[in-house]
Amino acid sequence: MQLSFSYQKKKVIQALRYHFLSRPEVRIMLVLVNVFAVIAAILSYTKSISPQSFLLGSFTWLLMMLGVWYIMPNTVYKKTSVFKEKFIIVFHEDFIHLENEKAYVDWDWKSLIKYFESPHFFHIYFNQKTFFLIPKDDMSEEFKHELRGLLRKKIK
Repeated sequence: MQLSFSYQKKKVIQALRYHFLSRPEVRIMLVLVNVFAVIAAILSYTKSISPQSFLLGSFTWLLMMLGVWYIMPNTVYKKTSVFKEKFIIVFHEDFIHLENEKAYVDWDWKSLIKYFESPHFFHIYFNQKTFFLIPKDDMSEEFKHELRGLLRKKIK
């Protein structure tokens, strides 16, 4: 199975959001900040705390949302030159071969720890923070189905 692809910025930013929101530490922090904001709103409404405390909680919530939704994905996109290149990826029974104009790499299936699918990409992970995005744009439904089966079979 072979695929040629390049990346589209908007779709990569969305995929990076999926990655960050899938991280347990980010989800825990989002839950805690939201709980803090709700408690601050209730206490402010009952006049148990000053409006400044509520505003501080709201400002913290806003910064957190901006960071996860805009700042982090855009920063990663700008720093990563991979997203501006064109690739050919070949899925073999024993390994994955990826190449571009500059170089190539072969990944053994055992080097991958997990994968998941977002609306526009397959995310394949080498460890908890290192991953590669495979766009679905140029894939037929049959190709996607075969790739899902191969990923399920090869990545435990």
